[in-house]
Amino acid sequence: MSWVGLARDSNLLAITLEKNQATRRAFMADVSHELRTPLAVLRGELEALQDGVRRAGQESLNSLLAEVALLTKLVADLHRLSLSDSGALSYRKARLDLVALLERALEGFADRFQQKCIALSQQLPPAVTVFGDAERLSQLFHNVLENSLRYTDPGGQLHIVGDVDENVLTLRFFDSAPGVEPQQLPHIFERFYRTEASRNRASGGSGLGLAICHNIVDAHGGRISAADSPLGGVQITLELPLDSRPVTAYD
Repeated sequence: MSWVGLARDSNLLAITLEKNQATRRAFMADVSHELRTPLAVLRGELEALQDGVRRAGQESLNSLLAEVALLTKLVADLHRLSLSDSGALSYRKARLDLVALLERALEGFADRFQQKCIALSQQLPPAVTVFGDAERLSQLFHNVLENSLRYTDPGGQLHIVGDVDENVLTLRFFDSAPGVEPQQLPHIFERFYRTEASRNRASGGSGLGLAICHNIVDAHGGRISAADSPLGGVQITLELPLDSRPVTAYD
């Protein structure tokens, strides 16, 4: 290797290390910011009870429990995201029917969508075989459905369409208003990213669900993207490769 090539590689390594350090610093700053708000609320609530400003009744206990639940979910999402970022999240892949997996997820959400008066409909192929981790893919569907449930206005709708083309399954999740600004769409899979419109922290999200989705899809050799939905909300598109291997006696 020439000195010129060695110098070029050294510069590239230095730039990569600096980017990694900058990413790590930004991540730690984001984490501390996210934890600060619920901790401040908890402290304020407890001090109010201690000073006698508020009585220790059911209402105050419910408020404290809500903040603890938010912290618990945030910490769990942070742990899950850190594992998937580092590649330490275990994947136990096998041949599975992805449509059946999605239908089970939809069954689990049906009552909650009904309670919020959000119409849930789907057009899916009968069966699609992929090589993947059932638990992680279930988590992927859970996060996408939870995102639509949380941010779609009551009385709206979520429509899911599945198509198979050239050994790729494409799933499109169309939800209704509110939507997000076009310039914000490329960023919604970034950790802690929240739009300035209606889809924000006030609805209870940690800002990590779609970042985790991105990692799970990437680990399965697929792609995930966001666009404007024709229903007025957001369209999430999942593209996952099919397992085209013939079924054997061992499957």
